Amino acid sequence: MRKLCLAAALATLAGLACAQAQVYPSRPITMIVPFPAGGATDTLARVLAERMRSSLGQPVVIENVAGAAGSIGVGRAVRAPADGYTLSIGTSTTHVLIGALYALQFDLLKDFEPVVQLGSEPLLVVGKKSLPANDLTELIAWLKANPDKASAGIAGVGATGHVTGISFQKETGTRFQFVPYRGNGPALQDLVAGQIDLMIEPSSNFLPQARAGGIKAFAVAAKTRLGAAPEIPTMDEAGLPGFHASLWYGLWVPKDTPKEIIGRLNGALVETLASAPVRTRLAELGIELPAREQQTPQALGALQKAEIERWWPIIKAANIKGE
Repeated sequence: MRKLCLAAALATLAGLACAQAQVYPSRPITMIVPFPAGGATDTLARVLAERMRSSLGQPVVIENVAGAAGSIGVGRAVRAPADGYTLSIGTSTTHVLIGALYALQFDLLKDFEPVVQLGSEPLLVVGKKSLPANDLTELIAWLKANPDKASAGIAGVGATGHVTGISFQKETGTRFQFVPYRGNGPALQDLVAGQIDLMIEPSSNFLPQARAGGIKAFAVAAKTRLGAAPEIPTMDEAGLPGFHASLWYGLWVPKDTPKEIIGRLNGALVETLASAPVRTRLAELGIELPAREQQTPQALGALQKAEIERWWPIIKAANIKGE
């Protein structure tokens, strides 16, 4: 009799979970952006959220929770109920690099379920308008002539821009100071105001300001020029061959989120990424979309694991610690 009661109870719970997934979503969804408003991740999240509303039939509300290279926002997401109403949008910084920088109270692989890979973009070397250099060769020469005097804004200690900046220093024989911010949005404001000298961060942060002449764009860290800004040379063309670096984006939910809900979210994002207006907007930002076969939870999970295996040993060997 006890076995029968237990079986009945389990069947009831399964039926409730199935019913919950079938009516999902029935209220607004929160997407946590682990950086301040105005940066690349925030911009991407808002573009996606606007389109997802029509796919899901519910609004997707953006919540900016910044700090510690994004780890505060990721921690906020991981503690949310596993019901599909809290989404964690992030990057290779927030869902890979921070694991080697901080003593996290959660596991980036075990405590999240991947939903979809959203895209990637190369990093761009930019400087304030008043810098005496007009191209990458002149910038490197100026940095060498002024060791430790220049300042580079970064989205957080150990973030993609920081790690790439350290690599840039080694490749060019230059030295400059890193200035951590709570995200690229505030750093860009100071760059435009001339409070810092340069940045090496995702291209979508800078294209509007570069087009308007508010900052100088020196080179893109990619094998080919940006379709959205073909006038900016690649690192290879600008005099630093082989120096390539990019940032990728993904979406996760807390562990134990029902697979039916993950499937619903994945379908909504695949539909969103296929939308012509979204594709046009992301192209304008310099964000490249993954192939359709890579827009799966499994592909994002495999990418995240591979990137952890690649970058964690490098960060630990360099003894970079989060602040």
